[in-house]
Amino acid sequence: MHVLAIVHGPQVRPELFEDVVLEHGHELTEWDIRVQGRPERGHDAVMVFGGLQNVGEEDEHPWLHDEYDLLREWIDEGTPLFGVCLGAQTLAHALGAKVAPLAEVQAGFVEVSLTAEGRRDPVLGALPPSFNALVGNGYGFQIPEAAVELATSIATPQAYRVGERAWAVQFHPEVRADQAKQWFADDASCARLPRPLDEVHAEVDAGIEVWQEHGRELCSAFLAAAAR
Repeated sequence: MHVLAIVHGPQVRPELFEDVVLEHGHELTEWDIRVQGRPERGHDAVMVFGGLQNVGEEDEHPWLHDEYDLLREWIDEGTPLFGVCLGAQTLAHALGAKVAPLAEVQAGFVEVSLTAEGRRDPVLGALPPSFNALVGNGYGFQIPEAAVELATSIATPQAYRVGERAWAVQFHPEVRADQAKQWFADDASCARLPRPLDEVHAEVDAGIEVWQEHGRELCSAFLAAAAR
């Protein structure tokens, strides 16, 4: 398969997911929609990753309109799709759901539980029924009417599926430790972190090994579903 990875900046790339795609014998093209515009069509699967940008900032980031249109087109065409954080939020917005700031920035690990649908899902079901997920976000989404909720946490919904070919998660299964720690250091400089930076970094160090095992399992499950 040829997998297209939509990115929104140098600190939010496919990372671990790229490793898994290549290990499974597939090809991956990274595409920065901010500077490269709309990608060519015809990819076998698409992944859309995170970013500093937010739904509602279209005046500052007009390419968001292109992303919304592309997401709707991929859904209509049945292209296998996996959205992460901003990618999950832009998909929710494209499908008419509310995306808005959270009461508090999420940083570090939070407890996430699969719903009954999530436990049965061919992709999210690769994860344990309850797990600690690495998050880094200030916005959250509501579940689109056309979607099924797959995972949730105390603060916000965490995952959903649209039809049988598109998945979206609020957490970051693709992340590497140094990458996440840089995000949180940047947030600390803006005084947005809910806890001291050293505590958040210690959480990352303590939990990243197990979390990356889950990330590999999740990506592998998506690739298998996409291939079917």
